Amino acid sequence: MRTLTIEPLTKEAFAPFGDVIETEGSEFFMINNGSTRRYHKLATVETAEPEDRAIISIFSAEALEMPLVIRMLERHPLGSQAFVPLLGHPFLVVVAPLGDAPVPGHVRAFRSNGRQGVNYHRGVWHHPVLTIEKRDEFLVVDRSGSGNNCDEYFFTEDQQLLLDPQQVSR
Repeated sequence: MRTLTIEPLTKEAFAPFGDVIETEGSEFFMINNGSTRRYHKLATVETAEPEDRAIISIFSAEALEMPLVIRMLERHPLGSQAFVPLLGHPFLVVVAPLGDAPVPGHVRAFRSNGRQGVNYHRGVWHHPVLTIEKRDEFLVVDRSGSGNNCDEYFFTEDQQLLLDPQQVSR
């Protein structure tokens, strides 16, 4: 079983999968009579149909036991999905590129620094939310509309991957 190496979450490394939502290194302009920096359009909400709507939710997530065997990934073919940590805790992200099915050899893992969120592009394979803390909360921006917007892919036993938070890229 291949063990995923967890990479630091950077805009460059994550670009094939979506956007990193963070202020660090992002452009801004001043608003509110010069008292507020607006980090404008850090990610774009993608929807497939004109009648679709972008919605905002809060997910309250519990940590899964680690190390974790990655048995499945999901994708949202009709819209993007963004996760922004509300409590400032780092979290893990597991992704695979666009395609009919995720390729185990192309699956990557990232660690947010707790001030970064992610916006998965439409159709990008990813694991459901992976908090490191016992319980964490995320602001989620995604699509609401008709049609099936969640495909799940289950790996065969020999394709499964191991996610071990101790396996961090230096």
